[in-house]
Amino acid sequence: MALVKQVYADTAGFPSDERFGLALQMRRAAVSVPSNIAEGAARRSSKEFAHFLSIALESLAELDTQMELAIALGFLEQTCKTLEARADVAKLVTGLRRSIEAKSHRSQITDH
Repeated sequence: MALVKQVYADTAGFPSDERFGLALQMRRAAVSVPSNIAEGAARRSSKEFAHFLSIALESLAELDTQMELAIALGFLEQTCKTLEARADVAKLVTGLRRSIEAKSHRSQITDH
């Protein structure tokens, strides 16, 4: 959620003609991350949760590309806090997905 807030703050300073372009895409990608984590957590299986975590990681990759473009266009600074926050979130989601997949794999082994 902190990443989403940071993206909203960063994109608020974009030129007005980007309000419905790059800024909107970045906001949607950022919002998609916690939304997919929440939806996956509400699912009944670890496999489904891991799938939604993968989608969250895809949204982070999309946001990363959009941020690189925003930097190249001069809308964001290369040193903005959002780059670091995005990397931190990616590490956390990747670790959670690996943990869930390992737990799911262990339970499949013990079920057989």
